[in-house]
Amino acid sequence: MYSRIQGTGSCLPDRVVTNDDLSLRMDTSDEWIRVRTGVRERHIAEPEQTTCDLAETAARRALEASGVSAAELSMIVMATTTPDLVFPNTACLLQERLEAPGCAAFDLQAACSGFTYGLSIADKFVREGGNGPALVVGAETLSRMVDWEDRATAVLFGDGAGAVVLGASEEPGMLCSRLHADGAYKHLAWTDVGVSKGFTDGPNGGIAIKLRGTELFKFAVRKFEELAKETLEAAGLGLEEVDWFIPHQANERITRAVASALGLPDERVISTIARHANTSAATIPLALDEWVRADRIERGDLILMEAFGSGATWGSALLRY
Repeated sequence: MYSRIQGTGSCLPDRVVTNDDLSLRMDTSDEWIRVRTGVRERHIAEPEQTTCDLAETAARRALEASGVSAAELSMIVMATTTPDLVFPNTACLLQERLEAPGCAAFDLQAACSGFTYGLSIADKFVREGGNGPALVVGAETLSRMVDWEDRATAVLFGDGAGAVVLGASEEPGMLCSRLHADGAYKHLAWTDVGVSKGFTDGPNGGIAIKLRGTELFKFAVRKFEELAKETLEAAGLGLEEVDWFIPHQANERITRAVASALGLPDERVISTIARHANTSAATIPLALDEWVRADRIERGDLILMEAFGSGATWGSALLRY
């Protein structure tokens, strides 16, 4: 028994904020942002729009594409750093909206690696046998965590959601996944506040994404290259057999550096950061759904997904679509 993606879906807020829009509120420019990050615009949720709102739309589209009803689901995994509430978890909020009572539903916080973590967990659950399809969602409203006065971080992030339905299959789908973390690198991307540690009186309760850009760049490129080789070796496949490489959309310079290190041609590397920016756990499923719906990814294509995030965490998934 294998697990295989049966359908994909995504959702982006209607509001688009361009680099020129940002230049009106901070010392930056379209050229400055594009050269350093590859981002041209990002989608920003409206004040009343939540992570669960975006997740619901993405999930319904994935269910429709898969032909699976919500009542058939046996698990909902929500990868997010920006849940609607401290509790109940956002997966349960989504479960109620979809009318899928009784199945397992939980949030998973591995920052930008969350979707690869969630996909790996769901794969093992589905392959166990006797379990129905699993819904894996990556959804974020990172605009709630951004310091809009800090041009080093504010220009990088956006909001969005992506989802897949993973079901049992006699044909190979998920081939291999690898998950890692190392708390010694917690200083590369972090926030200073939280429920237990406490909040401040500043904007967003003091929540603001902080990065050590140069160190993070070097770490990401190194781990991406190591992870690709580890994953392919475990599956007994070569890089030349990969049809599509979908990396976490953190920075276009990171993506290009990794592709160059691996010897992957541009036409096999999927990049959506120019239009979506960094949507954390949502970047990979967003990119996947876009390419699937554009008929660029076809059944049987071999896809390598890789992500890294705060923690530090990093993870991969190698699969046949």
